[in-house]
Amino acid sequence: MARNFGKIKISDYARLSINPLRKITQEQKIDPNPAKRSITLQLGDPTIFGNFPPPVALISALSNAVVHDKFPYNISYGKFEARQAVAEYSKHQGEISPDDVILSSGCSHALEMTVLTLVQPGENVLIPRPSYNYKTWIDGMKIETKAYNLDPEKSWDIDLVQMESLIDDKTRAIIINNPGNPCGNCFSKEHILEIIALAERRQLPIVADEIYEHFVFPGIEYHSISSLSKNVPVLTCSGLSKRFLVPGIRMGWIIVHDRNGVLDEVKQGLRNVSARILGPNSTVQYALPDILQNTPQRFFVNKMMKISYNADLAYELLSKIPGLKPIKPRGSMYMMIQIELDKFPEFQSCLEFTQQLIREQSVLVFPGHPCFNYPGFMRIVLTVTDGMIKESCRRLKEFCETHAKL
Repeated sequence: MARNFGKIKISDYARLSINPLRKITQEQKIDPNPAKRSITLQLGDPTIFGNFPPPVALISALSNAVVHDKFPYNISYGKFEARQAVAEYSKHQGEISPDDVILSSGCSHALEMTVLTLVQPGENVLIPRPSYNYKTWIDGMKIETKAYNLDPEKSWDIDLVQMESLIDDKTRAIIINNPGNPCGNCFSKEHILEIIALAERRQLPIVADEIYEHFVFPGIEYHSISSLSKNVPVLTCSGLSKRFLVPGIRMGWIIVHDRNGVLDEVKQGLRNVSARILGPNSTVQYALPDILQNTPQRFFVNKMMKISYNADLAYELLSKIPGLKPIKPRGSMYMMIQIELDKFPEFQSCLEFTQQLIREQSVLVFPGHPCFNYPGFMRIVLTVTDGMIKESCRRLKEFCETHAKL
């Protein structure tokens, strides 16, 4: 006699692998105001509105690769020509050999590979607060995250005293995101040297999330962590998605900056882990040397001028709105805005504030919590058109004037 199946349970890995940004966008059942066209300032995807097309050289390189690549299995950590191109492209980080490079399926994958190579279940890794959602893939592996604070009053510099207080005998690495998401921070050379000194004192490697490398506004100087480290081993994670405006292309890399031969086993471990998916897309690997070598500098300059203009425009308009306190970014494509909730007593949280903003004004933003582990704030993206920046700020002003109790 046939028996009915009971509910099939999922693993802890699946249950704990939650991305709050995607969860909100996919599961939040809030209807925008039908009388107002929706403006989304949520996902950091510069391709949505057509105002930031990818470089022509990238399209040409991909077209050529589709014709000429044989679509083989490559070495799992990347074909030599692609790794050689990454080493040359990344020479601002220091002396790099193709053997120091491991290719991945995007920067998120690079970060996941790196942490899972360095850290065992039951051990811990330090992550920033607020931060990009590192916990999505860390929590599922039963690795603990400890959040160190970024200070909005100091352009989001790290509270180094608080950071060091988190370190214990199970801490295995420090993740540093610079330039940063969601804050738009870019650390000074002096601050990076302070971070490196702490890591050396506590004998911890740094995992440098530098997907926004060079992604800084005019007048701001960017320094890679590895270029300033003499003794601390650094594993730098980056990729094509942000600087080249192609988030869906899923091509990233890890660069192993060894110091005194302490990462030999780690490098082999990363190569072992890369075999889990047999390496990233073959055709993009084929195109990678042309993309990195032939994209003109003017493409990057023009992009940053546009985003910097949007940042200045948004900061100027938001600064005039009662109850909001924008924190001026120095790079990447985001701005964090403090919501002075004491002036909006009907809202108990930034989540409630942003949900009602959707209902009334059809402006979609991410709340600081749960998205970035930072209550009382919201994040906007700066890659929309300047017209959308102006209109969304106008609607935010109307919303705040309606609800604020000054």
